[in-house]
Amino acid sequence: MNITVTLNGVETRLSGAALDRLVDHLPQKGLTGARRSCGVGRCGACMVLLEDVPVNACLLPLARLDGARITTAEGLGPRADAIIARLATRGAVQCGYCTPGMTVSLVAALEDPDRGDAEAVTKRLTGNLCRCSGYAALRDAIHDLCAAAD
Repeated sequence: MNITVTLNGVETRLSGAALDRLVDHLPQKGLTGARRSCGVGRCGACMVLLEDVPVNACLLPLARLDGARITTAEGLGPRADAIIARLATRGAVQCGYCTPGMTVSLVAALEDPDRGDAEAVTKRLTGNLCRCSGYAALRDAIHDLCAAAD
């Protein structure tokens, strides 16, 4: 099957079987931020924005995406700069494997007009796992980001 999506603002054709997962097609387009990890939507390493909603790319079959607007970590541009800088400053990044997916989720949470306080933003990241840095530094970075946004 052939589909057309808007990928990071650019109309893009994807070809494959209807049940192929988006995460497996992104590297073919030079996009490596959404990383295949668990394959069942539990870790968040493959997080993308689908129509501005964070979703796991490992759960998105091509058949569901024709005409969709998808943003990967690479497509966030300046929207992610303060987030990445704060994660690094607070030591919330070690190996970096989860960072793109975490950044996608944080952009969505922080840009939501009904985002709530830092605790509410933290709860919205329950689908993003980090295996090396722990979560205390991440919580500190989220508190900083929420304070800066207010």
